[in-house]
Amino acid sequence: MAAHSSGCMGFPLRLLAREVYDRVRAIKGDDAVALITGEERIEPKGARYMCCTAEAMPRDGAGAAFVALDEAQIGADRERGHIFTDHLLNTRGREETMLLGAATLEPLVRQLVPEAEISDRPRFSTLTHIGPRKLSRLPPRSAIVAFSAEQVYGVAEMLRRFRGGAAVVMGALSPETRNKQVALFQNGEVDYIVATDAIGMGLNLDVNHVAFAGLSKFDGVRMRRLFPAEMAQIAGRAGRHQRDGTFGTLAGTNKHGTAPEFTEEEVYAIEEHRFAPLTHLYWREPEPRFDSLATLITDLETPPGDPALRLAPEAIDLATLKRLADEPIGANVRGAGMVRRFWEACSLPDFRQRGADVHARFVARLWQDLAQGYLGADYVAARISELDNMSGDIDTLQGRISAIRTWAYICQRPDWVLARDEMASRARAVEAKLSDALHARLTERFVNRRTAILMKSLGQDAGMLPIELNDSGEVSVEGEVMGHVEGLRFRVDSSARHEDRRMLLAAAEKALPKLLGTKADQLVAADMEGVELARGAIRWKGEVLAELERRDGSIKPLLKPSREVSALPENARNNLMAGLEKWLDKKLQPLEPLEKMHHAASNPDAGSQARALLLNLIAGHGYVTRDRAGIEHLPKEMRPFLRKIGVTFGALDVFAPALLKPAPRQLLNMLGVDRRPLQEAMLPVIKETKKLPSGYRAAGTQAIRIDLAEKILRAAHETRAKAQSKDRRRKFVLDYVLPISIGLEEDNISRLLGNAGFRVQRAKPLPEGQFGPPRPDRWEWRPSRRKQERPTPVKPREGSAFAALADLVRT
Repeated sequence: MAAHSSGCMGFPLRLLAREVYDRVRAIKGDDAVALITGEERIEPKGARYMCCTAEAMPRDGAGAAFVALDEAQIGADRERGHIFTDHLLNTRGREETMLLGAATLEPLVRQLVPEAEISDRPRFSTLTHIGPRKLSRLPPRSAIVAFSAEQVYGVAEMLRRFRGGAAVVMGALSPETRNKQVALFQNGEVDYIVATDAIGMGLNLDVNHVAFAGLSKFDGVRMRRLFPAEMAQIAGRAGRHQRDGTFGTLAGTNKHGTAPEFTEEEVYAIEEHRFAPLTHLYWREPEPRFDSLATLITDLETPPGDPALRLAPEAIDLATLKRLADEPIGANVRGAGMVRRFWEACSLPDFRQRGADVHARFVARLWQDLAQGYLGADYVAARISELDNMSGDIDTLQGRISAIRTWAYICQRPDWVLARDEMASRARAVEAKLSDALHARLTERFVNRRTAILMKSLGQDAGMLPIELNDSGEVSVEGEVMGHVEGLRFRVDSSARHEDRRMLLAAAEKALPKLLGTKADQLVAADMEGVELARGAIRWKGEVLAELERRDGSIKPLLKPSREVSALPENARNNLMAGLEKWLDKKLQPLEPLEKMHHAASNPDAGSQARALLLNLIAGHGYVTRDRAGIEHLPKEMRPFLRKIGVTFGALDVFAPALLKPAPRQLLNMLGVDRRPLQEAMLPVIKETKKLPSGYRAAGTQAIRIDLAEKILRAAHETRAKAQSKDRRRKFVLDYVLPISIGLEEDNISRLLGNAGFRVQRAKPLPEGQFGPPRPDRWEWRPSRRKQERPTPVKPREGSAFAALADLVRT
């Protein structure tokens, strides 16, 4: 066409017309090319080239030098065939006319257009039948063809789960949505496309394999098996130019779980490209008379005179005309002009696919306004605004797109709508927005980009996966978020479906260790910033780096690396564990007195009594009560040895004062060694709890830190010694300043001192009428000498063997 001075081409799809329009415009310029379809008209003044849908193509070819009709074999289609047949018979170019179509059309062209020159363009690639394949075993770059919306959605959903998703193409989609879905496949974002038989016409795709989910379809009249030529039209999408393709069926798609099968004859016909020729084309009078509605209907139902032609079945436009002609609305349609206009209204395409009755009601409402002249701009704008709504599911948006296509068609008519250009522009804008929303819904429902990316990487070196880890810990592949790294642990993105989680975890385990190894090296270089001891483990950002395993003879535990650390590359793992060992040594310095006790307890020269005491101190994590310490068996000459390593022999407890400070108590709790309730600040005195905190001794309703309790008791003994050096009497007066300054209440002072053998004699109050300072309480030290009470034996149950034995012992 571009080689001629002017040209006009007719296409079966608006999508194809738009594609060729863009190509010709790139060659000839914007002002030289027009696009004319039912819903869109771009007609620059003086345009010499026209790209049209077959229905919108001028019968005279607009007087162009070159005329072409694509997919001319559609003349055999029940619904649209008569339009293509009319162009095949009547539309001619001044210099050249080209009919493009399948070889099955050749005999009819020779019969109807004897002067035509017929040329073949053989297919360069071959098609090969490979039999049925399960969905899980379909090769990449496959197209799956189904013949119902339910089946398309079902297959697409399965592909989303197991293969990352699929593009979806159906005849009900708008061309814009169809283009965007095809782009998903062509750009490689998904490896599969699920489509109806609409894929067989006008879509050039990089498909390697076509799988048929079925071999039967409803053709508007009945369910029937596809013709071999139709099968080949669809299977021919596989392979491009000199790249071979394959075709087959999809296993497990029917009720019994088996696959539909091609017959040997069908396989031969498709592979060898040999099909039965067409025997007829559908025809309908292209220039009926408009004298009256009855005359118009008669002409449209008049059979053709040529035996190669057959009267077209009643299409939706003729069905609508006949329904409305029998109603009162048709009685008022008189005169050639009004009859022609009425026929144009009835020829409105049924984009909504609601059937003849519903469509006829819509046309009747439309005609009420058209009969008066024009549709008002306000009325049309209101109808368009009603459809300007992007909410809803896939079916709802498809319904709105069908409705807006109807109004786009109406607005394109030159004599139907006031402010035609403005209304047409509004309708196209709303259709574009609805198409974008529908594309987004389809992609959201049927495409899991994360899974698609991971499926492409299966079988490849995981190190080659383009995985990225940013500073915030977000893990992504090709811009798609897979999850987050907290510490060195990968957590799957919370929005991922349950069935995707295992795949994401597996991919992370293979591809992340190298990046996490770098992160571990950075942690070591930063002197373990942010690392902490908590709940018996070393943690970073709340995640475990190493578990602490207690060992005999040392306060320093063994480090057991976590699963994530074990998965790091060897060098990074060893570097991190060495850094953790060094960090832990520094962290455990406040526990040096306890470590000395461990060493002393393992020294044979310390003597069994001292070692027994040390083991009791170690078991008590730095302190033990005197009555449990076994101090009565300790030789006096061993006490200096123990004091040298930090042990204090108190009145009530044996302890290491250095281990009663806040830092060592917190460390013992973090290590998981001492799990008793912890007072982080280690206050001198606290309110007693049901469970005595670590490092404290009960004192009535309060608890006091052991080393401070010893300070109070030592001061009491010193006071007693001074008083007895001056006066041989055993009773003395205590000053409460020290215990009160520490925080003990007066009643609780008596409780604490009473535990150490001090007894108080309360002073009598002054007689009534006497004034002066109250008499002080007097104290004396009377250490208790309790005999160890033997436990009361448990009485055996009567009638038992033990009860009989007890009777024998008593006798």
